[in-house]
Formats: sequence, C-alpha cells, structure tokens
Amino acid sequence: MAFIQIGFGNIVSVDRLICVVSPDSAPVRRIVQDARDRGSLIDASSGKKSKAVLIMDSDHVILSAMPAEDIRRQLGQTDSWSGTEEEP
Repeated sequence: MAFIQIGFGNIVSVDRLICVVSPDSAPVRRIVQDARDRGSLIDASSGKKSKAVLIMDSDHVILSAMPAEDIRRQLGQTDSWSGTEEEP
C-alpha cells in the first residue's frame, strides 16, 4: 500500500484516493460543507488555509494546506497532465 504526504506529517493512502481538487469553486465548497454536515470531513490543514481537497473512496473529504500541484507531483503524474487549463 502506497502513501503520500499531505502536509504537517499527515499521510493518505494512494489506493483510496479518488481525486485532488482546488477548494476555490462553489461545487467543491458544497462538497466540503456536505461532508462537514455528515461528519466525514477530515481537516488535516492544521489551522492553515486549505489549498487542496482530497476526495476518498470511503466518502471522506480531507482538507490539506499543501497545494494540489505538490500533491500531484507526489503522485508521479507529471507526464500525464499538460498543466494547461482551458477556459470556457
């Protein structure tokens, strides 16, 4: 089983990770609020501003102060992602 660091000594199982997203959009903020209401939100940001939201297959949502880009680098997906975003 592989793990990645998400900041402040916290680690997450790569096998259970579905996606890593930025917390800036309204839909992601709704996901975070819904998880908070359900009791399945894990705040691993140690009181810092959340820079990434990790969605797990166990229906848990994890907040991290580590930027999503740094987490992506740890996952070793730098070759499969171009780094460009299309704007509508």
